[in-house]
Amino acid sequence: MFGPVFLREVVTTPRRARLFVGRSVYVAALLVLLCTAWLIVTGTQNVRNLGDLARFGADKFALLAPLQLVLAITFSALVAASAVAQEKDRRTLILLLLTNLTNAELVLGKLLASLLFVLVVLAAAVPVFLLATMLGGVSFAQVGRVFLVTLATVIAAGSFGSTVALWRDKTFQTLALVALSLVAWICFWEAAAAGAFGASWAGVATSNWAASFSPWRAILQATQPDFAQRSAGLFGVGEFTAYLLVAAAGTVILNGIAVARVRIWNPTREVLRKQSPEEPVETIWSAEVEANTADASATSAPIKSRGAIAPNNVRIRQVWNNPVLWREICTWAYGRKILIVRIGYLLLFGAAAWTLLGILESQPAMSGGNQLIPPAAQPLIPLFLISLILQNALALTSITNERDGKSLDLL
Repeated sequence: MFGPVFLREVVTTPRRARLFVGRSVYVAALLVLLCTAWLIVTGTQNVRNLGDLARFGADKFALLAPLQLVLAITFSALVAASAVAQEKDRRTLILLLLTNLTNAELVLGKLLASLLFVLVVLAAAVPVFLLATMLGGVSFAQVGRVFLVTLATVIAAGSFGSTVALWRDKTFQTLALVALSLVAWICFWEAAAAGAFGASWAGVATSNWAASFSPWRAILQATQPDFAQRSAGLFGVGEFTAYLLVAAAGTVILNGIAVARVRIWNPTREVLRKQSPEEPVETIWSAEVEANTADASATSAPIKSRGAIAPNNVRIRQVWNNPVLWREICTWAYGRKILIVRIGYLLLFGAAAWTLLGILESQPAMSGGNQLIPPAAQPLIPLFLISLILQNALALTSITNERDGKSLDLL
């Protein structure tokens, strides 16, 4: 079903040191966070009974689960998108299209091959989360729900990134659109849960809609104890089950679109435009034909050269002393669809500013109460996160595109 693309990744991935280093670093980082939190707790208060241990385990479990979800969404979407974009930049996706691979084998195989590293790292983190059950305050069902939500989100986000990468032909366009779309999706449902668009839709509270469609709300719901999972959500089921159904439906729809359109979107128009015209087939009469047309080509050459001269009224653009910077700023180096990225970022900036203004007018800026993040800082986190992702993606693709396009040597 998944084809040789996925099977090759399964065979070659265990041979790479990156897999073992990535798993070790991630698990070590989680353990360091737990140990640091334990040292802070024991240094500021006395741990006297099992109830204190249970509260510590529940609090740290509620902290690590959303943190893992954010990392999983970011890496799964961007890794899946960059894997397909890299195939396009190296012109190897065309070779895959020329093989006997079906559309499903190509799309699903490439998707799972790119997500294999993320899935292995998540599997390595399961024992760390099970440590919270030994402290008390956390059940095995909570750990299972957290990893089911994370797994469903990883596959859905990876499917979205892969579909966008198959559709777009510029690497930075792909990464920017994926990152902006994911942040905008989460911010929209957070605003809906806060009542910005009404208290209920179709007789269902907007908080239930948000818990069924937003991965952030779903992971917060999954960390709650078992007795808190009895509230009904959409489709007549609980909010946790509703989110799994929505994520599964989104994965099927996105991959279905990619499977149906992969050979329509690829190769792109730019690739077809760069292809050279078909060369004439040589025959035994080619020598005679060349001899008969030699005089005609000799007389027509000056005419063609004179016709190829540009008119004098054409405006010639002045290039700066730094041609690389001039190309980045004054040309459409990343395609005209980059305007969508700019407009999306400005809309996100406006939404963050509008939300921050409302918070500052309604309550003091620093009155966070018992919240880990003050209310005035919450609207800025998505904006800063997407800014870091876009800056990193632009810095990375500006070099890799030149290298994959064989133009770095010319520079």
